[in-house]
Amino acid sequence: MPTPAELSSALDHLAAIHRLRHRHILDSPQGRVLSAADQALLSFASNDYLGLANHPEVVAALQHGAAQWGAGAGASALVNGHLRPHATLEQALAQWLQAEAGLLFGDGFLANVGVIPALVGRGDAIFADRLNHASLNAAAQLSRAQLHRFHHNDMSQLRHLLANSDAKCKLIAVDAVYSMDGDEAPLADLLQLAEDYQAWLYIDDAHGFGVLGEGKGTLFEQGVLSTTSPLPEQVVVMATLGKAAGVAGAVVVGSQSLIAWLENRAATAIYTTAPPPALACALLASLALIRDSTARQRLQQHIAFFREATAGLPWPILPSRTPIQAVVIGEDGQALALSQQLRQQGLWVPAIRPPTVPEGSARLRISLSAAHQQADVAALVAALWQIAQS
Repeated sequence: MPTPAELSSALDHLAAIHRLRHRHILDSPQGRVLSAADQALLSFASNDYLGLANHPEVVAALQHGAAQWGAGAGASALVNGHLRPHATLEQALAQWLQAEAGLLFGDGFLANVGVIPALVGRGDAIFADRLNHASLNAAAQLSRAQLHRFHHNDMSQLRHLLANSDAKCKLIAVDAVYSMDGDEAPLADLLQLAEDYQAWLYIDDAHGFGVLGEGKGTLFEQGVLSTTSPLPEQVVVMATLGKAAGVAGAVVVGSQSLIAWLENRAATAIYTTAPPPALACALLASLALIRDSTARQRLQQHIAFFREATAGLPWPILPSRTPIQAVVIGEDGQALALSQQLRQQGLWVPAIRPPTVPEGSARLRISLSAAHQQADVAALVAALWQIAQS
């Protein structure tokens, strides 16, 4: 890491290797078309998969919630009391995900780094997929448990690691949908391994919640759970509320005993001010919209059209039935150049580079949304083909 005197040269080095990142100022609300630097851009960058971030019913619920409950929560729920909108939302989300109880967090990163260290520590072991999100990696480090990383979706290696561990408590941690690839974890196999080795199974379903399994998430999409199945007691599910749900925050659901334990041990829930109650009001409106399948059907049509229309492009498009469509370019500078070419045509498609993805796999990460029109997706496809042919 650089010293204070070395920061400028370290930043210059990042720029030289095409890995310097910076934020773009937006002058419009979240939506299919964004305004940046006086340019209208058709956006394929957002995780707003169902188009709820600026949905009028969600906005109205947020406004009404602020008028009724104020702007802030004042303190943590344990200190200042658990506000009714938070309690109602936790109960509604737990019921939707067929769990006994739920606990709200400020966001998915805070949920992961709060829950995992509350479940495992020194003398315990975490078994993590190598493509896990950075928040799961940070949670493993904070827990001080022994970390074992297995090759992506390699159940044979995972079983070997579990069988050879003498840790008192074991926890398997995976993304249900991998955010930079769009593929899924084999949850039935993972649940079986958790049962065989008496381990926790921690599922980060940030990109499956609201989208897959009729909105209930990846466990339901893969048939691991049905609409009559309760969440198994060794399974912990984290769902973020700022992607398909369109607002902000995260919920962790599980058994009543698990949530009671987290209320007493998850530092990122205990030692922080509770989220604004108006957000909970907005999320209750989002959940009602998630129950409606109309947006998901439109989204699936966009995914099918994109994959069919891009077959034959010179760059690999990773297998995915989710809104995340990764076009692997390889070299960092080339991925940036392609992203810039698309931007010049009024299309915002981010270039994702290491360390977010493995070396040599820089890519365009395309996010499709129910808010898109088919003509929007067609315009993106046409631009990709034009660049490929030139």
